[in-house]
Amino acid sequence: MLYGYFDLPWWGYLLVGAGLTHLTIVSVTLYLHRAQAHRALTLHPLASHLFRFWLWLTTGMITREWVAVHRRHHARCDSDGDPHSPQLEGIAAVLWRGAELYGVAARDTELLRRYGQGTPDDWIERQLYSRHSLLGIGLMLLLDLACFGVIGLTLWAVQMIWIPFWAAGVVNGLGHWSGYRNFETPDASRNLFPLALLIGGEELHNNHHAAPGSARLSYRWFELDIGWVYIRLLQGLRLAQVKRAGLIGQQELLATRLQVLRLYGRQVLLPILQQESRHCAGAVKRRLLQNRWLLLRERTMLNSQQQARVQHSLALSQVVATVYEFQNRLQALWQLPRSTEHWLSALHEWCRDARHSDIDCLAEFAERLLRAQAVALK
Repeated sequence: MLYGYFDLPWWGYLLVGAGLTHLTIVSVTLYLHRAQAHRALTLHPLASHLFRFWLWLTTGMITREWVAVHRRHHARCDSDGDPHSPQLEGIAAVLWRGAELYGVAARDTELLRRYGQGTPDDWIERQLYSRHSLLGIGLMLLLDLACFGVIGLTLWAVQMIWIPFWAAGVVNGLGHWSGYRNFETPDASRNLFPLALLIGGEELHNNHHAAPGSARLSYRWFELDIGWVYIRLLQGLRLAQVKRAGLIGQQELLATRLQVLRLYGRQVLLPILQQESRHCAGAVKRRLLQNRWLLLRERTMLNSQQQARVQHSLALSQVVATVYEFQNRLQALWQLPRSTEHWLSALHEWCRDARHSDIDCLAEFAERLLRAQAVALK
């Protein structure tokens, strides 16, 4: 039939396409990403298999391959060995050929052996989903044609390109190229502008790299993780159990270097830059403010030109240079093994020097750090 079993108005087909592709995104972010790759939550076998079945129909992706490639990405993020880094391959290659890069990595048997452990290996996985991965998308084509006629071919095509473009291209590409950062992770991960309904919360990529084991990707008040909404719904239906949700809170301040450095930037470095800029004029003031985000970044992530801009800013203000040096010491401190006498001694030395710096916000931060450390040891 020309129109298939369902004869819908034009907006009806748009709604159907949006619903089908959204279900695929939800399956990727909940099942493949948060549950399988990072073990941030446990899904009920019924929910887990429904997600797996839907992905077989709409993507042909094999769980073990997807998980292995993604874990490899985290292990070698934006460095040699990363399967799909725009910092290495270029943004155009990852944005438009992300699925191809994924396919190359998925054919690496050693990568699959090392990073693909713990994924489903039951009878239906071995005999159907992995062995006949293309059969599912062929069946999806027949279903689309039977339900919607010729227009079903268009719906099927949209379904087929949805994950390769949004997940393999946009998240893996733009998510390491353009956007804002809440945390100074040692990679180039970024949070993208709100696309939650399109990519399920995966746009909060920097948040994810700051806490890969968290089932919740949002952190700031304006960030929407639609995937977390579905997780809470599944929890209510007793179809999911969360192992860890959210980033580290104030009461666990000492647990993560990224959280400490983020708070230091917001409570010490940025206020000092604002204070110092008020005493400057013209080009000097603009230069201090323009370079503020470079001062917050990891030094290892800066190129030679950016490092020169940082040094120029430090030369403009001794106070800025002082708090920047304390930031570098704090970064080095959190590289040490924690909960050792050496680490505790170094922490107390940093706090003592900070309190004697004659910089009020730095001294106050040191006091808060010491109080958090005292609570953590109780």
